[in-house]
Amino acid sequence: MTDLPRPSRRKPDTAIYERMESRVRSYCTAIPRQFTRAEGAWLHDSHGGRYLDFLAGCSSLNYGHNHPVLKRALIDYVARDGIAHGLDFHTDAKAEFLDALETVILKPRGMDYRAMFVGPTGTNAVEAALKLARKVTGRQTVIAFTNGFHGMTLGALACTGNEGKRGGAGVPLAHVSHEPYDGYYGPEIDTADLLEQRLADGSSGLDAPAAFLVETVQGEGGLNAASAGWMRKIAALAKRHGALLIVDDIQAGCGRTGRFFSFEEMGIRPDIITLAKSLSGIGAPFALTLFRPELDQWKPGEHNGTFRGNNHAFVTAAAAIRHFWSDDAFAADIARRGDLLGRRLDAIAARHGMGTRGRGMMQGIDAGTGAMAERITGIAFREGLVIETSGADGEIVKVLAPLTIDDDLLAAGLDILERAVNEATAPTYGVAAE
Repeated sequence: MTDLPRPSRRKPDTAIYERMESRVRSYCTAIPRQFTRAEGAWLHDSHGGRYLDFLAGCSSLNYGHNHPVLKRALIDYVARDGIAHGLDFHTDAKAEFLDALETVILKPRGMDYRAMFVGPTGTNAVEAALKLARKVTGRQTVIAFTNGFHGMTLGALACTGNEGKRGGAGVPLAHVSHEPYDGYYGPEIDTADLLEQRLADGSSGLDAPAAFLVETVQGEGGLNAASAGWMRKIAALAKRHGALLIVDDIQAGCGRTGRFFSFEEMGIRPDIITLAKSLSGIGAPFALTLFRPELDQWKPGEHNGTFRGNNHAFVTAAAAIRHFWSDDAFAADIARRGDLLGRRLDAIAARHGMGTRGRGMMQGIDAGTGAMAERITGIAFREGLVIETSGADGEIVKVLAPLTIDDDLLAAGLDILERAVNEATAPTYGVAAE
């Protein structure tokens, strides 16, 4: 019999957080529990509560919490006093990661890229990509897309669409043109054709771009998924106009959409790829910028960072790559499970006149409004399911379950989600609320 969530009805003492922590925090306000341990798809709180985790560190834990293979690799490395912090020193942990990346991921896919170790988060990878594109091309303008999200530091934030995030910058966010993403105007209008027209028109006001920055699936933007045809047009446009194609694979990569890279079956080859989130496999901060060798025009130290040498993350990343990606079995299982997820979400949504979004194990329900989506996720949490929202107005209920979750647990979590949607949309909602 499948273990079921056991939510706690007792809230933790939050005095220390209220007293010491900035009000900028967000997840903990919707999920008011103090978590003490985690394994697989489970989170445990300080009062004995157990929750199914369909957030997975916002796709930073694609292999679940504390996967035993990754945990063992890290424990063994620490036990032998392995280097923890290494700047950009040569270390055995870095060499092992680079070898796994080259032999297991890149070479079998016919990909030749240089690896640049940046600061520890996704926004650092994006900043490096933008800086490199501008350096190589001698241009300033970057084409980003509506509903895109690329990070919270100023360069990446300038490429982000969400007005709430942009509003926190306090300075102008310049040198970016936000063009319509695939499907932005509906299925009848090809936005790649519109962009082609703008680029070809010397009076459009659009400066020659240094780069196109695009997600194949917009995680924070609402699970909008670009078609392969649209992505191929965008790649061709970038090449035709002397711009570099940057694919932000920070949330959609590392298997979340099925393959290691989200663009593998689209027939494109980005000039630059950004990775982070599940790259370490265990939640340790680790970001990476990959680019074609001829683009490696940096001078030594021209772009650096104190925490670009997280050897603990190198160890677990190498273990994750070798354990999960040495053959096609894991990708096939993700595809199968993603199909199960999609069919189940389609059925739930259809019963309530809602739609679905996304691809692979990165799918969700369009609840129509942020208020409805928040209502659904609140009920789900009450029943022991941790799940979040995304989209311009938080209207998408987003499923980011671990890729390793077994079918029974996935079904159990979706049962909770289905009940939450039923309750949230019922005419009697709130009448007898606790």
